[in-house]
Amino acid sequence: MKVSQISAELSSVTDRLGSVSAAPPPWVVLATAFAALLLVGWNPVWRRLRTGVTIVHETGHAIVAVATGRSLSGVRLHSDTSGVTVSRGKPYGLGMVLTTLAGYPAPSAVGLGCAALLGAGRLTLMLWIGVAALAVLLLFIRNAFGLLAVLLAGAAVFTVSWFGTVVQQSVFGYTTAWFLLFGGLRAVAELQRTRVRGDGSDADQLAGLTKIPGLFWVLLFGAAALAALGFSTRLLIDFRAVG
Repeated sequence: MKVSQISAELSSVTDRLGSVSAAPPPWVVLATAFAALLLVGWNPVWRRLRTGVTIVHETGHAIVAVATGRSLSGVRLHSDTSGVTVSRGKPYGLGMVLTTLAGYPAPSAVGLGCAALLGAGRLTLMLWIGVAALAVLLLFIRNAFGLLAVLLAGAAVFTVSWFGTVVQQSVFGYTTAWFLLFGGLRAVAELQRTRVRGDGSDADQLAGLTKIPGLFWVLLFGAAALAALGFSTRLLIDFRAVG
């Protein structure tokens, strides 16, 4: 490939990353919110798509582990939609607390970030950040199901971002944002049931690390998820246009 062709391709990529998309009509935003709510609320579908929330959950653990100086050993995703992130370092202290804390707020935080980018018209940038993040995560996956799940998620986002029409990208982007926001909230509700069963949930681990009851952490996760949903709703929906 000639230098001029490479330069043209790079220019095309940077132009697409810097493009600003027009906001879709309010009914489209509301329709994608309703669709995402159905995906999260309908158990047969949720059991299959929950892995998407788990991917973000485990990515949250991984990022904070590295940020706090721990050594990331790997991430595993399981077919029952559970996952585990293994890092090396002291099994106590602030770094371990923050790493354990990061999982449940991650889907809501990413949903909020998506909402901020969508609200600013940066739909393409949002999709490509997703592709890049999934590509990096692949390097740390340590089991076959996890590899397949991340590959499929990455392929879906890349296909829409590269080949999809503006309408298809918009519907996909908004549905993804809503799905993470609603999914993050449902995951917290499921956490409480897991904690009651004594399955060694993140809240139980935090209770052991901090001596603060597990219920406190569940409520904190829930408050964070609700706050992210509230802020994101304001970013995604133009209530003046709806009214």
